[in-house]
Amino acid sequence: MATGKVRPRRSKGPVVAVTGAASGAGRLLAARLAEREEIRKVVAIDGHRGDVPGVTWRVVDIRDPLLSNRLSDVDVIVNLDVEHSPEADAKERRTHNVRGAQTVVTAAAAARVRRVVLVTSAMVYGAEPGNEVPLHEDAPLGAEANASIAGDFLEMEELAANAPLTHPGLEVTVVRPAALVGPGVDTVVTRHFEAPRLLSVKGSTPGWQFCHIEDLASALEVVVVQNVAGPLAVGGDGWLGPEEVSEITGKRGFELPAALTFGMAQRLHRLGMTPAPATDLHYVAYPWVVDCARLRAAGWKPLHDNASALRTVMEETAGRHAVVGRRVGGKEATMATAAGATVAAIGAAAAIRRARKRRR
Repeated sequence: MATGKVRPRRSKGPVVAVTGAASGAGRLLAARLAEREEIRKVVAIDGHRGDVPGVTWRVVDIRDPLLSNRLSDVDVIVNLDVEHSPEADAKERRTHNVRGAQTVVTAAAAARVRRVVLVTSAMVYGAEPGNEVPLHEDAPLGAEANASIAGDFLEMEELAANAPLTHPGLEVTVVRPAALVGPGVDTVVTRHFEAPRLLSVKGSTPGWQFCHIEDLASALEVVVVQNVAGPLAVGGDGWLGPEEVSEITGKRGFELPAALTFGMAQRLHRLGMTPAPATDLHYVAYPWVVDCARLRAAGWKPLHDNASALRTVMEETAGRHAVVGRRVGGKEATMATAAGATVAAIGAAAAIRRARKRRR
């Protein structure tokens, strides 16, 4: 059943399904595809009906084993139903992201869908001080296979890699956006900019690259319409250095040694005081800039540069405060003002304790 006026079916062109179509990048992509003459029909899939006109809505959970029954007329499916929020329970988030992707791939194969586009993240390359800037799209995947959201994306990538063996004839393309920004986007990276001062790791220079959800939608439109093969990275051209970030955000940084930073973050996470494991902090401390060569070769260009994307983050997070990824508010907001000093004090105390033990 459709909302709004659905265009008459065309005899040529693919039927494209978009999951997560009620909000975010999924909503933007469904709307863009509905305007394309090359697309016969757009099927919008989500757990609830959205407001995109000119599409056919099918309300279903992507983890539902009966999803294949809703894909009988689909040629291409793009999976954008992915949970990113640091507030999500790690096990529930992984179940949603990995089982969801697995069900989409399995259902697509059962329904004879010819192509699946899985949106993961450039986080799969890992964030390390020795990373090349930018990373080539075919660079090895260096992220840690742990309970972090990067671990979710690695499992989704493994599904894609194994698809030709488990589902012969099914093409699976992975698309890896840089740090996502835009209305409603809430991630470990966006929360980094909610802190009163920006943490950095001594001896390392991060390179900040962003992907606005409008640019992700336009890139996926190119992937679908032009049948661009992957893996594909998506992000703004180039990257921002610390000085540019400081100028745009109006926030000063504070620097700590890596061992103290990540050790402190892991202890706070184990105590349940912060939502993200220490490895997630790598993505705000080290570079993971990607070269979007394949999409550029296909004629795609981002609408937002990295500076305007960061300004979007600052507009979206205005009035919010976070400490090491944990959002605080109300009376707790005063805690955020002293976050830098607090983190430094915790790290210094740990170093003093270790020094005393060595003397003994």
